[in-house]
Amino acid sequence: MHTKTLLLGMLFALGGCTVGPDYVRPDLAASGSYHGDAALQARHADAPAPPIDVWWQGFDDPELVTIIDRVLAQNLDLAASAARVDQARAVAQAASANRLPSGELTADADRMHQSVYGPLGTLANTLPGYKRRQTLEDVGVGASWETDLAGGLHRQSQAASAEYQAAEASHVGVRISLAAEAADAYFRVRGAQARIAIAERQVTNESGLLDIVNLRREGGVGTVRESAQAQALVLQAKATVPPLRRELATQLNRLDVLMGVAPGTYAMEIVARETPLHVPTIDAAGGPAALLRRRPDVIAAERRLVASNARIGAALSEYYPSLSLTGLLGFSSLASGSLLTSKAFQPEAMLGLRWRLFDFGRVDAEVKQARGADAEALANYRNTMLRATEDVENAIVAVVELENQKQILADEVTAHQQARDAAQDAYKGGAVSLIEVLDEDRQLLQSQDLLAEVQADNARSAVAAFRSLGGGWSAPGEPVR
Repeated sequence: MHTKTLLLGMLFALGGCTVGPDYVRPDLAASGSYHGDAALQARHADAPAPPIDVWWQGFDDPELVTIIDRVLAQNLDLAASAARVDQARAVAQAASANRLPSGELTADADRMHQSVYGPLGTLANTLPGYKRRQTLEDVGVGASWETDLAGGLHRQSQAASAEYQAAEASHVGVRISLAAEAADAYFRVRGAQARIAIAERQVTNESGLLDIVNLRREGGVGTVRESAQAQALVLQAKATVPPLRRELATQLNRLDVLMGVAPGTYAMEIVARETPLHVPTIDAAGGPAALLRRRPDVIAAERRLVASNARIGAALSEYYPSLSLTGLLGFSSLASGSLLTSKAFQPEAMLGLRWRLFDFGRVDAEVKQARGADAEALANYRNTMLRATEDVENAIVAVVELENQKQILADEVTAHQQARDAAQDAYKGGAVSLIEVLDEDRQLLQSQDLLAEVQADNARSAVAAFRSLGGGWSAPGEPVR
């Protein structure tokens, strides 16, 4: 009687109790804007920014949109990430199910020819009516339930749910990263194509200069040194082409793999063109504080912090007793045909108690480990937020400065074009030689090559900015209580 009273008292005292700290989101100090935000917004003050969750559409390039659509539909890393989300969801479902009663149906039928020399046969074969052939039949329905007095199962369910949310955020992070990686590869392809065309024009220009020098030498006007210098310029121009072709092939292969196909599958579709790259407006409104609800890696780090906090409660629950209830309604019979009768009815009930009273500090160690893991998760969360802010600040600086460099180079190209046109007019009037005209051409092509490189880098910096801003992902709901 006293035992029952004690157990009932513990049940009512601890029932509904959940040990451990309830999660409170850390207060991370974040400024309201980025340092370079004003300069960023001044780039295209009148043009609207594209929706950040489909930022690639803002580049006004249907081919880029097609590529990213293929990546998001076919990429194998994304498929693997989705599978990890499914696994995390299943773990969360299992942890939630552990808090509920479980039931099972069992049925057995054993046919045995007993040995008369065995322990049972030696005793039983002397009894009247003993039969060596026996049939044992059992059928029953059982149920069991762990009452979760201290809330350990509830905390484990919270942790699993938070890990599932972290997996979802990480999956979106993979999606954003793959879209950005595909766009980066695409703009590197476009940059390589433009620079190859310029390099080939440079080779043609330098070859024309070499022909003139050779004619002058044959006429006794030029020198061997001039011929060698012109030949070196041709070779120098030709030497710039192989690295660009290697870059082009590498990035085309990179795109194919990102699209989940063998290298070379879609390479022929991306043909060179003269269309200039359009870089959209980038909206960094909300400042660093917006990253808390938009950056998948920050969200995933915060969800893992929720999980580690819940595991502290799960560890603390081991200080308290665990009570389990088990019931069985069944029938058992050695006589065939009498299984489902009142005499074969065999109910059973069990009350179990588990309490780790003497474990030489094991629970203490588990609690310390859980608290240490929580401290690590908190540090990781704060560090992830700092890194995210750094990514955005660096991306903004790159976008603004590359935009400035692009404008300067565009003005330089215009100046070289004017100088080349003036040299051509002077050549027609006999004021300068053709060599001077070709040299102006060479300088023009060099500045055009650098401009093409910077234009591609500018588009890539915009991609990095959209990626660092989080791609429009919103945080999941508040942690489960």
